[in-house]
Amino acid sequence: MKTHQTRRAFLGTTATLVSGAVIGSSKLFGAPALIRSLGDKPNSMMGGVQIGVITYSFREMPDQSAEATLKYVLDSGISAIELMGGPAESFVGAPTNSVDMRAVFPLMRKRRENQPLTDDEQKTLAEAESQMKAYRAEMAKWRLSAPMAKFEQLRKMYKQAGVSIYGFKPDAFGMQSSDGEIDYGMRAAKALGANQVTLEHPANDAHTLKLGQMAQKHGIRVGYHGHEQQTPTFWDTALAQSPGNAMNFDLGHYLAAGQPDPLGLIRQKHDRIASMHIKDRQTPAHGKGNLPWGQGDTPLTDVLKLMREQKYTFPATVELEYQIPAGSNSVAEVKKCVEFCRNILS
Repeated sequence: MKTHQTRRAFLGTTATLVSGAVIGSSKLFGAPALIRSLGDKPNSMMGGVQIGVITYSFREMPDQSAEATLKYVLDSGISAIELMGGPAESFVGAPTNSVDMRAVFPLMRKRRENQPLTDDEQKTLAEAESQMKAYRAEMAKWRLSAPMAKFEQLRKMYKQAGVSIYGFKPDAFGMQSSDGEIDYGMRAAKALGANQVTLEHPANDAHTLKLGQMAQKHGIRVGYHGHEQQTPTFWDTALAQSPGNAMNFDLGHYLAAGQPDPLGLIRQKHDRIASMHIKDRQTPAHGKGNLPWGQGDTPLTDVLKLMREQKYTFPATVELEYQIPAGSNSVAEVKKCVEFCRNILS
């Protein structure tokens, strides 16, 4: 283990020298080649179950470039990911977002979960959303001519380092998105090697019908994510509309919503689950907390063993949402989650 850690430290230092830049400059082009030459590639396929991570888990890290994100993934021991739009689109040349999303994400989550916001938080969120509206308009224009070759280049860089991209989650599939943006997002996903795009469920039947039909045309699936509004029938309309529609099931949120028998839902709909987010939350009776793994009520052990026994092929995606302890960071905590899964599956 000590040798492995030393090798990681070597990679982090040497990548900077090879690229001629520090991490803060968003350039780590030498890292994948070094990793490949050393043969130090991750493997998070455990007992036939693909453990992945959504790169949203690294949102508190200072550098959100594609190169830095790849390093976070590698240092976590992950070999397959659901990639957020930010790192990929910035790599391809997207306009810069002036909003500090690290400050805004927690406020958006509080509002989504109906937690009270202070006056200052409401003001901050309102100002950010106004800026985001202008940024989305700029992005919508850029996306119509974004070069797919750059997405393919990103795919190759990640693949050479031992990381595959199974999901892509840009802000391009919402109700406000044009058909051109949606088409762009799906083409980009294909260029990245993904078999699915993911988004929050829009709660609009016409929109899910459109997305499902467009996904079919591109040969991929749309995975709809839910929070505490998830129920056993939450996805039924979308699933009936098109084989291009699927579930981006969130196990932790489902439990926190007070829904019974998540294992039964997985058994029933496993062939329509494109991917599943895993975290450890509490039931409503225990306060719905989002806790370090092993401290909550989510049946992570039972679900992972079910996936192994039934040979389900959809990935289980680590989503880090509990409070990061003092002195740690998201990379170290995701690594703990991966080891939690390894102890169950290996």
